[in-house]
Amino acid sequence: MSTTAQPVPVLTPERLATAYSYVSYRLLIDELLADGKTTGPQQSEELTEYTRLNVQRMKRLDKTVQLLPAIQTTLSRMQGQYVWLIITEGWCGDASQIVPVLEAVAQASEGKITTHYMLRDEHPDLMDQYLTDGARSIPKLVVLHADTLTEALHWGPRPAPAQKLLLDLKARGATHEEYAEQVHGWYAHDKTQTTQGELLALLQKL
Repeated sequence: MSTTAQPVPVLTPERLATAYSYVSYRLLIDELLADGKTTGPQQSEELTEYTRLNVQRMKRLDKTVQLLPAIQTTLSRMQGQYVWLIITEGWCGDASQIVPVLEAVAQASEGKITTHYMLRDEHPDLMDQYLTDGARSIPKLVVLHADTLTEALHWGPRPAPAQKLLLDLKARGATHEEYAEQVHGWYAHDKTQTTQGELLALLQKL
């Protein structure tokens, strides 16, 4: 007699309870910045400066993100309850461009989606379940069924055009500063539309 293997929860409820809310995640970053630090074990003036820029980006996006009408419609029709587990760090530039959009979608879901933020370097075993080409690239969104904490979908670390741009630049030997400038330029020009489009496609699968 064959049996079907049951999906395994991605993490325990107890571990999920240790995650940050969006408010507490942002507060943590602000408190560390006040001490000239950022999240994670690696500390440098460069990482602190990245974090300072990221806070400015997140503040701006928190105020300006306008969700696509199709996202609002899809959320209104969504039946299930979901946990969005977001693996991130304060120094990550892509996270600063994406996390506010994820939070805006969750806030618009009227309780169907709850967000939970975990720091990559505090949870390497979790991160290593969601590598991108072998790398611990962030942010990573893991969509879990709220009742079982089993995985429904995952997404990240960045929209497909931004990922292609980054890989093309790296293949051409661009420096970190060069590809950071171009990728953030792409985000600024795109105004979250591609990120939202990919999240819409994800929502439509739930």
